[in-house]
Amino acid sequence: MSQGSQQQRPGGPPGRGGPPGRGGPPGRGGRPQRPRRERKPREEPVWIPLTNLGKRVAAAEITSMEEILENGLRIQEAGIIKKLLPDLKTEVIDAGIVQKMTPNGQSTRFKALVAAGNENGWLGIGRGKSKQMRVAIEKATTAAYLNVSPVKLGCGSWECRCDQKHSVPFKVRGRGGSVTIEILPAPRGLGLVAGGKIRNLLRLAGLKDAWTTAKGSTSTMNSTSKALLNCLSQTFSHG
Repeated sequence: MSQGSQQQRPGGPPGRGGPPGRGGPPGRGGRPQRPRRERKPREEPVWIPLTNLGKRVAAAEITSMEEILENGLRIQEAGIIKKLLPDLKTEVIDAGIVQKMTPNGQSTRFKALVAAGNENGWLGIGRGKSKQMRVAIEKATTAAYLNVSPVKLGCGSWECRCDQKHSVPFKVRGRGGSVTIEILPAPRGLGLVAGGKIRNLLRLAGLKDAWTTAKGSTSTMNSTSKALLNCLSQTFSHG
């Protein structure tokens, strides 16, 4: 063996590197990196009232939700809710896939459950289905706006006895399907003692402190949301 073959070069052999690409810095293997496109903020369409109630709200003849509820008027446009309650927040509670067999094969659709609340005594829950997830969420959001209803807040805890609206005024119970939910007033500072999704719904409704118990198939959010809405509607059963 020759003396040159016995000598080892420091480090490994040089790798194969490509020439830099055009229009940007070189990436792995010499490939150019594509510039990222910035997402444009989605602009909401301008609300054009179509019903008599919507025209009265747009003309500032009706300025509060309480006035609509006292007169027993029916809300058929989501723009009315957005106009009178501009601080409403929406949150996707549940989303899934619905599959069924048809004569033409398997059909797949998406479902979504959206809650809308202002964290100050108003809550609505809507459901939507479509072949696209985005359309299903939009349908559920519109339904949640149309289903917004008031929630009576208060302090019914014997440990607190304050005059702030941070809990329910008394113990309430509601049922939806196989799910039964019970909400008990709690002292200020305790927080919401509930599961993750139920806690989010109570927070959107405006509750800050409460004890809760849930029985039944609580993983089914359709039944759980019905039970929770029925439970919160019982706050107007007394007084």
